Amino acid sequence: MIGLRDVYLVLSAMVPLYIPLGLGYGSVRWWGVLNPEHCNGINRVVALFTLPLFTFNFTASIDPFTMNFRFLGADALSKVFVVAAVALWAKTRGTCCKGPACSWAITGFSLSTLTNTLVVGVPLLKAMYGGIAQDLVVQVSVIQAIVWLSILLFVLECRSSCINGGVVVASETVGNEGSHVAVDVAGTDTGVKVVQVHKRPSLGSLMKVVWRKLALNPNSYASIVGVIWAFISSRWHFSMPLLMENSVSMMAKAGSGMAMFSMGLFMASQEKLIGCGPSLTVLSMVLRFLAGPAAMAVASIAVGLHGDVLHIAIIQAALPQSITSFIYAREYGLHAEVLSTAVIFGMLVSLPVLIAYYVVLELLR
Repeated sequence: MIGLRDVYLVLSAMVPLYIPLGLGYGSVRWWGVLNPEHCNGINRVVALFTLPLFTFNFTASIDPFTMNFRFLGADALSKVFVVAAVALWAKTRGTCCKGPACSWAITGFSLSTLTNTLVVGVPLLKAMYGGIAQDLVVQVSVIQAIVWLSILLFVLECRSSCINGGVVVASETVGNEGSHVAVDVAGTDTGVKVVQVHKRPSLGSLMKVVWRKLALNPNSYASIVGVIWAFISSRWHFSMPLLMENSVSMMAKAGSGMAMFSMGLFMASQEKLIGCGPSLTVLSMVLRFLAGPAAMAVASIAVGLHGDVLHIAIIQAALPQSITSFIYAREYGLHAEVLSTAVIFGMLVSLPVLIAYYVVLELLR
């Protein structure tokens, strides 16, 4: 039976995350001590240093040889369920990658499956279920960073290429009798006509773009380097040198606080807290806090999870929206206002929602 002490432990892990969030928001919106230039600098420090080291610190501490592959399999299966659902929905409304149905299918996948695992998930679930929860959440976060965010980036690049048509711009002097395939031709006063040739890019060129973007994302290689270190240290049973460990942990300890402070800065920079309207806000919250956990519950039961591991699987699927998914949405111009609302509003309502999940699951035990 869940007691008041259990609820207090969860609150003691979750509420402190809102302190830097409020400080970041107030620094811009109420007190005016930070301007946009300051905010950009802080965001770059968080993106380039604090969060990658925070990610590496957790990833390097796992033991890859004792990973719960059934738990990870349930997570993968739940995402397959979501992909199948959004693909079926998009097919009933047209299969063109440039159409709104495909765009909403991508956004629906992001909202239903990609969570803020490390910043919010680790302290919250550790307070709920102890060290085993921290290990499982870190394992899921590593797979999300390396696999699922890479797949999302690849799909977004494919969509972008479909929309742009792989346009190649060339020019030639008027009067040249060379032949070409042109879609758009525009004459100019300088005697030069601009020819836009639509060339659909190959899979190889898309993969090069995706890998280049992943290489420029510090969190991607922080996860990869962390996994490599985890394999080496676990295989040969040696620990990180104390000098290196202290250097990494000094920045890593600031990870959660600085990430939440940066989120507060972003919230304050928005004209409205809810930027996509009430109907889309409700839809994003339903996908984030109901559809995602439901898919995870079905997948977890299907692979045989039970007890605390089952509860951890469901609750980690109900964590707030991944910040990286919003960054990608903004970069590719795909429903960024919906993802920003999901991140901001989801962060605000996640505390009562996650506690409610915890209480209900404990009562059903």
